[in-house]
Amino acid sequence: MHIPPNTTAPGWRSAWPWLTWGVGWALMLGLDSVLDLANLAMVLMLTSAVASLWLAGGVSALASAAAVVGFNWAFVPPRFTFTVDLHQHALLLLAMLVVNWIISGLVIRQRRVADAARQVAERETRLRTWGDTLRDAADPAAHASALHDVLADATHGPVAVVVLRGLDAQPEEDASTLRVGDVSDEQRAGLALCIRDGHPMGVGTGRYGELPDAYLPLRGRGVTLGAALLVGLATREADPALRPHLQALCDQMGSALHRSLIVAREQQAREQAQLQATRNALLAAISHDYRTPLATIMGAASALHDQADKLDADQRRRLAGGIVEETERLSRLTNNTLQLARLDAPSVQLRRDWESAEEIVGAVLRRARRRPDGARVKAWVEPEMPLLWCDALLVSQLLENLLDNALKYSPAESAVELQVRHQGPDALLCVCDRGPGIAPAWHERVFEVFQRGDERRHARSVEAQRQGAGVGLAVCRAIARAHGGELRLHARAHGGCCFECALPLRELTDTPPPGDEAP
Repeated sequence: MHIPPNTTAPGWRSAWPWLTWGVGWALMLGLDSVLDLANLAMVLMLTSAVASLWLAGGVSALASAAAVVGFNWAFVPPRFTFTVDLHQHALLLLAMLVVNWIISGLVIRQRRVADAARQVAERETRLRTWGDTLRDAADPAAHASALHDVLADATHGPVAVVVLRGLDAQPEEDASTLRVGDVSDEQRAGLALCIRDGHPMGVGTGRYGELPDAYLPLRGRGVTLGAALLVGLATREADPALRPHLQALCDQMGSALHRSLIVAREQQAREQAQLQATRNALLAAISHDYRTPLATIMGAASALHDQADKLDADQRRRLAGGIVEETERLSRLTNNTLQLARLDAPSVQLRRDWESAEEIVGAVLRRARRRPDGARVKAWVEPEMPLLWCDALLVSQLLENLLDNALKYSPAESAVELQVRHQGPDALLCVCDRGPGIAPAWHERVFEVFQRGDERRHARSVEAQRQGAGVGLAVCRAIARAHGGELRLHARAHGGCCFECALPLRELTDTPPPGDEAP
């Protein structure tokens, strides 16, 4: 027999049982001349059993008793009196009353079992759904409002939730807590006490049983990361299994918060270790690569200082030129190091503005031409090239690093080409040389920090091989990606390689995103 869910109003307010009794009495009165007394009694018991599907226990018993009395008055001879002449009629009425009560009791008990099973299924579904929500959450603290809604749905009453934002957060500090729901000062103090102690409070918990409200902790592994306030639960709670169910929901949240904070702390520790390792390697590389130019500068400066009167003009000029060249090398190394550290920082903001590609290339070309081998650089910019939304200093540094790399690793008699052209939605900045090229296996590794390329790409001299800390190309790719672009390496058809930096073009009418405006 199907037991309908107990979702109607109380027994005396529901229309279904009284409609059932009305139909039953209509059948008995209509079949009075057709059926005998025993069969009419069966219709009465059937009506009582069906009506008990909706009626409460006491109401169903009273309705059954009233129906038996009415049956005696309407159908048992002598009719229209409450007198019973025959003993078998009295036995029939008594049996009808007892059977009606038994059937009603069994139906009501089955209905309660069905309601309990339905409630268990609903709670299991709620726990499973809530667990799935937390498992897929990158930041469980963002689901504090969802926990509030889940608890409110389970208790059908006011709820408040407090979540700590960190493992070392204090519940009394507003900056380190996330609150959902309204609480009084007394309730706020109760939530803080529940978080510090890590135990539930309220009726049935063995702690502060006189409180009308219930406080449940959000427990992780050995730590409490919040608490839930269930207002007036002591006056509304009827099911003894409700409180463990609510605590399970809170513990799911506490475990998810604990896992998230532990993962965040581990990630922070890994980043700190990686940053420290990078810093140590960078310092080691800088200390090594600073020695040669500093020694050259020191030697040339000492010669000019101590033996200036013994040197002719050409010798002094060469010494001064060496000082300038090595100083520029130190300046490039320092700028690359600082930019790499800056671009690796989170939420880096660039000083962007609308810049002319011709002006950027012209400035880079003028500085390159001051080098002894700078005459080899050939530049070309596509006519009517759109303006670039970029940080001009960073883009200039990118091109200078690529030119320095190309001049260093290509034959002295070959040209180095610097080109800027429009390609689809991007501006393409290319630096190409005719050197020995780079093996395909190294096309990505050369952009890593402290990588100088494979054995095929050798410098034009032993001194040039020792130049640089292997950060120039890493800085170039970091600059390109900070602009939303990409730096790639391609092999040229007749030898050499070409570095292509694709920067996305924007319309002058475009609104810069937040934090991307020119200062």
